[in-house]
Amino acid sequence: MNLQQAIEAENLGEVMRILAENPSCIDERNEEGIPLCLYAAKVGNFPVVKYIVEYSRASMNTVDDENRTILHYAAMSGNSALNRYLVEKVGMDITAGDENLVTPYQIAWELGHKELLDYYREKIGADYGEMYHNPVRTGMFPDPSIVRVGEDYYMVNSSFIYFPCIPVSHSRDLVHWKIIGHAITNPKWAQLDGLEGGRGYWAPDISYDNGRFYITATYRLNDTGTVYRKQVVVTSDKPEGPYSEPAVIDEDGIDPSIFHENGRHYMLLNRGARIFELSSDCRKQISEAVLLFYGDQKRAPEGPHLLKKDGYYYLFLAEGGTGPGHRITVARSRELMGNYEPCPYNPIMRQMDEKAGIQRCGHGKPVCTQKREWYMVYLCGRRVEGKYSLLGRETALDPITWTKDGWPLVNNLKGPSVLQRKPDLPDRKKAEDRVGDCSYSFSRFEGKEIPLDFVTPRPPEEDGICIKNGMLRLKGSRYPLSLVKARNILLRRQSDFCFRAEADLIIPALTEGQEAGITCYYDENTWVCFFVSQKKEDYFLQVKEHIGKEDICHPEIKFAGDKWPVGKPYTLGVEAEYLHRSFYVKEADGERNNLVELENVYYLCDEGISMGKRFTGAMVGVYGYGGREILFVDFEAFRYCKI
Repeated sequence: MNLQQAIEAENLGEVMRILAENPSCIDERNEEGIPLCLYAAKVGNFPVVKYIVEYSRASMNTVDDENRTILHYAAMSGNSALNRYLVEKVGMDITAGDENLVTPYQIAWELGHKELLDYYREKIGADYGEMYHNPVRTGMFPDPSIVRVGEDYYMVNSSFIYFPCIPVSHSRDLVHWKIIGHAITNPKWAQLDGLEGGRGYWAPDISYDNGRFYITATYRLNDTGTVYRKQVVVTSDKPEGPYSEPAVIDEDGIDPSIFHENGRHYMLLNRGARIFELSSDCRKQISEAVLLFYGDQKRAPEGPHLLKKDGYYYLFLAEGGTGPGHRITVARSRELMGNYEPCPYNPIMRQMDEKAGIQRCGHGKPVCTQKREWYMVYLCGRRVEGKYSLLGRETALDPITWTKDGWPLVNNLKGPSVLQRKPDLPDRKKAEDRVGDCSYSFSRFEGKEIPLDFVTPRPPEEDGICIKNGMLRLKGSRYPLSLVKARNILLRRQSDFCFRAEADLIIPALTEGQEAGITCYYDENTWVCFFVSQKKEDYFLQVKEHIGKEDICHPEIKFAGDKWPVGKPYTLGVEAEYLHRSFYVKEADGERNNLVELENVYYLCDEGISMGKRFTGAMVGVYGYGGREILFVDFEAFRYCKI
């Protein structure tokens, strides 16, 4: 009998004998690749696991290939006594996530282990249904800034070259969010024409003072002149807008924020935290910028935010670069322009576990609830295969506690949480009902306005996108997707690693070289499209990948039989499972016909290739390419759902 067999037989005496003769065999794995110390927890024999923990060479830091701990496997067993021992005596975490952010609590909930769930609820202080998962905003929602006004919370995030610019989102519970408007909706004010992907509007900040909302952001230009960065400020008396024409402040730097105090207004910028005063309407700079503090770690200090509390000015910074070393630090001073003392507990937020599912955590801003509880919103990233951030940088939320000596700690310095108790806020259930499930969207285009979760790379042409006769009408771009000049591409954020997106397309009459279809899009340098084209009176479906400067054209597939598709509705769809893409077509009420499989769309992310500023995230949507001739493309509906 070997060790695995002894564990399966729940034979403690045999386990003891084998480990005494061959102590190193505890590090072996079973045929499924599970380390035997974890496998023993899955079998669930408490005495066997207790012996392995206390007398074998097994490390309680052992994880499997998915970063699951011994408690994940104990949760599978449902043995509450074993779980209690691992939590209370070994110190394992009920809310620790594996690489896919699955926690022991979730496993117990999905398997319906009632007695174990009762124990987990006792330890956590909340039912599984009373918990929230990070990130709270999935997909491309980087660089969050937040403000509370009464019982309402408002957030802004970077939008780069996407239009409308700078989404403004609303929540009543800090967990469920919905876009309610944008900071810049006038194409003439956006100034995005000609900007390369990844540039545009960076790291916005939202604040509120004396009845007005203020949004500021960095306007990042191409690297073709002597000025690369400017700051813009817009204001409104309504959080959803409309906002004023952007005021431009010619001070170099990135990541501006505005601090209001006693009728005066100040802008902060990197590097480190520089500060200068603004005019009463926040549209002009009226003092020279001076350095408040360069940062604690002093590598890439940026994202400064000021908070005044209990007689101190607290200065929050993002440091360490936007990769694995990203972090949040804090310093404080009794005087606004004084010398800032760094926190002895810095960094107050950083991911230390290189295998964890949530990485690159930083760029945060605190907010105080109406119940005087504190939270931090911050950016994070999730990776496929440990290296591809397909969804871009997202927004996470964790509680802040204050030490007796007045320092803020995010999630008690444990790094980003995967599963956390929901904030104790009134109207929480109503907030959930209002926002609904953001992993599913369906647009029939019956109104007059494009839904707010859709954007375009740079503003569309004046007649480029509209809703007409209950359908979405796109004017085919004169330029292909691979050029900055391409227009009228309507996209939404990819908010899930596994999703299905479908567009109901009325097949247009095409001339040779024209296209209409759907696209999985990162920027002009990397995308894949699935489209209808025409050659010699025949219509074809085709998939094309664009990676850097290379086009990969997959074989054309002729419409079946002698069907003439023009004027008829067809569904073009894509199903995604991490890096895999499956493209398919359906006739109205017909069966799905899978046409092309792509095994590895690694290029649809920041790390995919080295070309330009890659700070955004994967998108999915519809497009048309008309070339030199006018083309209008009609879509009856667009659907997106998590799978």
